[in-house]
Amino acid sequence: MNGKTYLKLLGLEQLFGTKRTKEILSVNPTVIPIREEAKEVRVFVYDYDAETVSEQESHNVEDCLKFRDSNRMSWINIDGLRKADVEQVCQHFQIHQLLVEDILSVNQRPKMDEVEGVMFCLLNMLYYNDVKKTVESEQISIVLGHNFVISFQEDASRDVFNPLRTKLKMPKSQIRSRSADYLCYSMIDLIVDNYFLVMEKLGDQIEQLEEELVRRSNSRLLIRINQLRKELIVLKRNIAPVRDLVSAIIRSESELLDDNTTKYFKDVYDHIVQAFDLSENYRDVMMSMQDLYINNVNLKLNEVMKVMAIVTCLLAPATVIGGIFGMNFDIIPYAHHQWGFYFAVAAMFLIPLYMLWWFRKKGWF
Repeated sequence: MNGKTYLKLLGLEQLFGTKRTKEILSVNPTVIPIREEAKEVRVFVYDYDAETVSEQESHNVEDCLKFRDSNRMSWINIDGLRKADVEQVCQHFQIHQLLVEDILSVNQRPKMDEVEGVMFCLLNMLYYNDVKKTVESEQISIVLGHNFVISFQEDASRDVFNPLRTKLKMPKSQIRSRSADYLCYSMIDLIVDNYFLVMEKLGDQIEQLEEELVRRSNSRLLIRINQLRKELIVLKRNIAPVRDLVSAIIRSESELLDDNTTKYFKDVYDHIVQAFDLSENYRDVMMSMQDLYINNVNLKLNEVMKVMAIVTCLLAPATVIGGIFGMNFDIIPYAHHQWGFYFAVAAMFLIPLYMLWWFRKKGWF
């Protein structure tokens, strides 16, 4: 039986597995990763003003190019990334090539840039997988122009923008009467708010694990502690840079940002700082749980050693008496007495009982 099979039978395979660790930490900026072309591309366009809104869905990015010259606000959401499509859209909307490379990048750190009249924000949307008990991330790139916002998403099947779509369909919603920078704020705000939903799921896992750890400590709980620590790494690595991203937007003097919108970004900044502090608290709790696990294991070991020490002490008188009367000498007190055997057995029982009473009086157990 090989080592891997043995660990699998014991249920410890996940404790020593490094697959998830590699997924989280294997990011090398000097190596350009190859992005797989999306099998499906979906383009959603919301062209709106205070009075009306038009919605358009297509599988061809060329259908959205006409909205560059629209007199109304336009949100172009492209789900699924293909290099040719991204380059075509960016070239038409005069988006710099450096931003194209960032849009097509993999495992990019969240950041904000202002290049040639557009504002670019790159960050990750987070989801919690209830089946695998893992935190999943999806990179999203947001390009803010004068009358448009273009968002590039990796996954065509999910995002966090359904509340935004609902507000766009409402006739008197605030977003319909605002400029494109308010739409950009709304998107970032929804992404940040979704971080709290993911952390709430992780918090439930941590609370449940803590209750089980107080009741018992075993190798399976150590596996779960190790798994949750990895997911907290994913959480913190995605949340911490977003704080700098929002702070850069607040400090920006770009013409694309209205002064009235800056206060909304300050509210997002407060939320992301709170999310970062909460992730730090979760990390501290996990470290405390790991220490608690080690203390419980040591306490259990101490209890076992104490019992073994007591048993050893209680058997010592019997061992000494049996050894003395077992010596090969002719003259041993009570060796040939008719009650000698009973005296020896009585001593073997009475002395340990006295020792138990003495240990109890001293509070040793």
